[in-house]
Amino acid sequence: MIISIIGAGNMGGAVARGILKSTSAHTVRISNPSTAKLDALRREFPQLLTTTDNREAVSGADLIILAVKPWLIAQVIAEISDALSYERQVIASLAGGVSLNDIDALLPRPANSPAPTLCHIMPNTAIALGSSMTFIATLRSTPALDETLLRLFAPMGKTMLITEEQMPAATSLASCGIAFALRYIRAAMEGGVELGFRPAEAQRIVCQTLQGAIDLLAQEGAHPEAEIDKVTTPGGLTIRGLNAMEAAGFTTSVQQGLRASLK
Repeated sequence: MIISIIGAGNMGGAVARGILKSTSAHTVRISNPSTAKLDALRREFPQLLTTTDNREAVSGADLIILAVKPWLIAQVIAEISDALSYERQVIASLAGGVSLNDIDALLPRPANSPAPTLCHIMPNTAIALGSSMTFIATLRSTPALDETLLRLFAPMGKTMLITEEQMPAATSLASCGIAFALRYIRAAMEGGVELGFRPAEAQRIVCQTLQGAIDLLAQEGAHPEAEIDKVTTPGGLTIRGLNAMEAAGFTTSVQQGLRASLK
């Protein structure tokens, strides 16, 4: 498969790194207006094909991934539209807040041309480390293509095929959610420093504690509340801490943040 990525920013670069680290079975091209990011990627992955010409990047590609800011999507589509072949190319977007129907409306429909096959892919930045939660929604796809896309991104973390209607919630939970999780880590680190640990020590402690929580929940049938119950002994320290966090609005703040990030 020839995969072309338009945009070498944080997400486009992360997707390129994720694909190239996970397999050598695909040819990967990436385009960007300036060369600095392209040169950095090439130093890391000499097999990567780079260009500053978006039309050159999409020519002959099987999968085209638009990894640009949402407000640049229309401009990029206008630039590459007459170089696209809907018969053989799948067009994907990483842009949050830009739906499949939005992309569909931007793509011209030449006479006698089939409607394009579209895909909305929403990873998070951990994709470069093989630890992303990646969501995929498609329009005019087939089960075989859906499976191909899931297999492509599977080595980069966890993948889930969802509907386009679920994409805003998925983005909030996983793409915005990685920042929310990191904000918790930062807050816990600051608390650890106040309690007497050095910042690096506090970070190591908090990260390993979260890894332990993840491993506990990875067990079949595990549930957060059941694991919490195991450490909240009557009159103990843990329940005091949990109650203090709830009194400060912990759960409500998390849920409000998720809802706010849908807008």
